[in-house]
Amino acid sequence: MSKSLVAYFSASGVTAKLAKALAAAVGGDLHEIQPVHPYTAADLDWMDKNSRSSVEMNDKSCRPAIANKVSNMEEYDIVYIGFPIWWYVAPRIVQTFLEAYDLKGKTVVPFATSGSSGMGNTNEELEPSCPGAVLKEGRRFKASAGEAELKGWIKGLGL
Repeated sequence: MSKSLVAYFSASGVTAKLAKALAAAVGGDLHEIQPVHPYTAADLDWMDKNSRSSVEMNDKSCRPAIANKVSNMEEYDIVYIGFPIWWYVAPRIVQTFLEAYDLKGKTVVPFATSGSSGMGNTNEELEPSCPGAVLKEGRRFKASAGEAELKGWIKGLGL
């Protein structure tokens, strides 16, 4: 039987709600990706070209530091990775997280929240961060997605 981890980054709490529902739906462990320096409202102001999130997203090599790690990553077969969509892709801290582990042979499944943006180029941008893993096509959900919707999605992925 596969062991699942639901890891997520949530700057405002929206993705956290979805991640908790997904962990319950798949019977997986939950891990919040916490930045060393938490994001403030000013950091998240996408209208400000000098805000922290804007600067990070404009630099594809940016890897914001993470305050906590998964100590037993080798135990997981499937890693669900959740995040809000920023600039039509995952926030750079998600790449920091993926690159911190050897994910070879694991299945990585992105899921996201967004007010209106789709997944954009998320998979293309995440693929180099998880070499050797099977990267499934990600999906955007409303924060209110229920267990039945999440289970249907997972079943459709063959997991």
